[in-house]
Amino acid sequence: MLRVLRRASDRRRQANGEYGWLFNPYTGDEMVAIDCETTGLDTRRAELVSLAAVRLKGDRVLTSQSLDLRLTRPASLTGDSIRIHGLRGIDLEGGDSIEAALAKFLDFVGNRPLVGWCLEFDLAILNRYLRAHLGFELPNARVEVSRVYAKALRRRQPEAIPNLRFEAVARALEVPVMGRHTALGDAVTTALMYTRVQRGLVG
Repeated sequence: MLRVLRRASDRRRQANGEYGWLFNPYTGDEMVAIDCETTGLDTRRAELVSLAAVRLKGDRVLTSQSLDLRLTRPASLTGDSIRIHGLRGIDLEGGDSIEAALAKFLDFVGNRPLVGWCLEFDLAILNRYLRAHLGFELPNARVEVSRVYAKALRRRQPEAIPNLRFEAVARALEVPVMGRHTALGDAVTTALMYTRVQRGLVG
């Protein structure tokens, strides 16, 4: 309910603004898989390191239509997070400012539905930045792939207890894991998993 109220308030305030169009209903046939890499797991403090998105159309993942952004080195970049995503300070030299990254991301994604793995985490990070810099949160429809997979598996195997680890689901769906813990690799892998589930290839 809070999300609905917040979205309605954002829509009213953005109606005549640069991004008012994002709040219009989407009428196309594409979706966008997204992924973020951050400096930590606390959504109140973690900072963005990289951000990626890839478009889907029907059962096709349009890898030629993708976005892969690295941001300027955040202050909270540490060895612990580097060990996960592999991006060192030197790798982020010349990266986008958060303002530039958000503008590129919104232009690429538009008002298409969003697909993701642990999508609520990514959206919590993105929305924190969007609220601070642009005054609104993403209004897009959203699809959590782990939930879609679990639901499809229960229909086929009611007694099954699904293993919802990212790599386990990719393996079950016979999807290659593309560059794990890179934003673009995880976005493409998630997109491929989603298309497999949509085609009924769950077993």
